[in-house]
Amino acid sequence: MYVGLAWHFWHSRWRREGREGRAGLRGWERAAILVPLALHGGLLYQGVFSAEPRFGFAPALSVMMFLGVALYWAESLFYDLEGMQPLVLPLAALAAPLPALFPGLALSGAHAQAAEFKLHLALAMMAYGLFVIALLHATLMAVVERQLHRKGTLAFPQLPPLLTLEALLFRMIGAAFVFLTLTLITGIAFSETLFGRALRFDHKTVFAVLSWLTFGLLLAGRWRYGWRGRTALRWTLTGFVMLLLAYVGSRFVLEVLLGRS
Repeated sequence: MYVGLAWHFWHSRWRREGREGRAGLRGWERAAILVPLALHGGLLYQGVFSAEPRFGFAPALSVMMFLGVALYWAESLFYDLEGMQPLVLPLAALAAPLPALFPGLALSGAHAQAAEFKLHLALAMMAYGLFVIALLHATLMAVVERQLHRKGTLAFPQLPPLLTLEALLFRMIGAAFVFLTLTLITGIAFSETLFGRALRFDHKTVFAVLSWLTFGLLLAGRWRYGWRGRTALRWTLTGFVMLLLAYVGSRFVLEVLLGRS
């Protein structure tokens, strides 16, 4: 369903002959997105919050893209984000079946059921989802800006002005940065309770802190120097890659390349 909707939106939004006269999601399009989104969410709930929950790089990617689609859908209630659909839906289509192929690590023990751990996990996944949408925002803005400079016309005339999109982008990055900060704080508190020390200097901690610093510098550069455009895209991409390496990348290496849990 994600693939079918992605093809529909690419055909009706990105192809030149389908752009004219489009303004936001139609009623049936909005409802159609909710169907695979609800099924996706149900499958994730059964896997992550079942009697024997499992989590790993594949469930993390699946949750990330579920939240990405959900956040896009909610954001589209207020802004006509034409062109975003063919970016987010194919990624969701790729991520949704991954937990069936790579179910991840069984979350056993008292710490896996602790409220602190669940809060930490929920905050981390929310930060991931917000950063996904922020990255796609920046990508769409880069495409539109490039075509504007080349042809002098907007690729998607129904989009809000670039300055509005830019304000939305940094608002989203700011919200994601808050969730990432809370993720680090709860992770430190949980590590103190479980392992007796606040920080464990492993790959996850190092890349999470580097990602936090990257996005913090991006927001500071925006406030102090007015960073925008390709500069914002490069910093957003760099921070997001580091965030992926923090958990998804390290778990992928352990589960797939090394065959360890």
